[in-house]
Amino acid sequence: MRLSSNIRGVAYTFASVTEVLAKANPPKSGDDLAGISARDEVERVAARAVLAHLTMHELRENPVVPYEVDAITRLAEDSLSETSFQAVRHLTVGQFREWLLDARTSGGLIRSISPGLTPEMAAGVCKLMSNLDLMTVSSKCEVVVRANSTLGLPGRLSSRVQPNHPTDDVQGILLSMREGLSYGCGDAVIGVNPATDTAESTAEILKAIDAVLKKNNCPTQHCVLSHVRVQMRALDLGCPMDLMFQSLSGTEAGNRAFGIDIALIDEAYDQMKKMGTARGPNFMYFETGQGSALSSAAHHGADQVTLEARCYGFARRYKPFLVNTVVGFIGPEYLEDGPQISRAGLEDHFMGKLLGLPMGCDACFTYHSSMGQDELENLKVLLAAAGCTYLMSLPVGDDIMLNYQSTSYHDIPSVRRLLGKRPTPEFDAWLNQLGIMDGLSPGERFGDSRVIRPA
Repeated sequence: MRLSSNIRGVAYTFASVTEVLAKANPPKSGDDLAGISARDEVERVAARAVLAHLTMHELRENPVVPYEVDAITRLAEDSLSETSFQAVRHLTVGQFREWLLDARTSGGLIRSISPGLTPEMAAGVCKLMSNLDLMTVSSKCEVVVRANSTLGLPGRLSSRVQPNHPTDDVQGILLSMREGLSYGCGDAVIGVNPATDTAESTAEILKAIDAVLKKNNCPTQHCVLSHVRVQMRALDLGCPMDLMFQSLSGTEAGNRAFGIDIALIDEAYDQMKKMGTARGPNFMYFETGQGSALSSAAHHGADQVTLEARCYGFARRYKPFLVNTVVGFIGPEYLEDGPQISRAGLEDHFMGKLLGLPMGCDACFTYHSSMGQDELENLKVLLAAAGCTYLMSLPVGDDIMLNYQSTSYHDIPSVRRLLGKRPTPEFDAWLNQLGIMDGLSPGERFGDSRVIRPA
């Protein structure tokens, strides 16, 4: 395995595959913070030249965290489909990139080899792609899942209604939810980030949302994004729960900082399989974000793009209904500005789709990041054009509980009309029945929250 290249007569040698992956990465403030990024653009090109000639087999043999010390590495390796891997093992990363971009390579073909890819393979090819390359391949990768509605079909763009409230006032949550539904949002999930992480509060919110959805025959899913242990206790209290949520990290140590491990998520999955209220076979919901492992000093010297891909390797064990990268939320220490946040959103969407997940994205930024509203709107359109399964939606795009900027209720119908996309089939029919939408155009009751009856 050769880990050196020559650029303009200067030899560049790298100590490990982990270093090659880190230095091949596009500029990221998080990699700078970790002290693992390329010294300059020439070294970045040299690392990419080495990466392009590594084989998929070599990436498999050299995970960024060793097998013997990390449960996420062991999960990725032990669950790999040998049949699918054999179809790509001989390819270099550069050849794999060309195969993915080839117009003759269909989404079905990509899905057939997806179970044979380790996260490091997805991250490696990602680093050799332009933004347009990432969008082109992502748009091929259709991942269809079902809970109470069907997500990920071609020509569709879904959204999560995020009716957060700073004191978990249930009536405030319901009013915000009804407003979001009246703008045609919420077909992915009604998902509340709770201010109070207790089983009783989680159950109270879920019961209230469930009552309104049932009153209006609304074909969507609900979730309260408390810690998985809290949700498990809420289920024991007898509340309805369509989706169970948890944030994930790309290393065992990072997940330990979240208070979880594989055994706990296995237990939660089994409980939801017995007690969850969604009709379909997919009922788990995971969120991720570049920089999470570094923020808890659990990155093992690996770059944040590769560690993000490892989150997806963890998530796919549970065949989730939703996976969402909260791309700009973790802050400028990890993604400094608009170009870095936009690049990360496209990277995460690509890697998740390549690994077989129904990827969504919270196109967002915190108020101390160097990103503007126009850049954020650009990212929403790029993601939707790339086949992103769903985006967020909240009042005027300003989350008053989490204090960050995201996607507004108004943005979702605008992006749908711009790109000719519709919500899930079940939700689409419901919106037209209520007069909220008339095909892709606003209906007579568009934006009128009174059309959504209180319980």
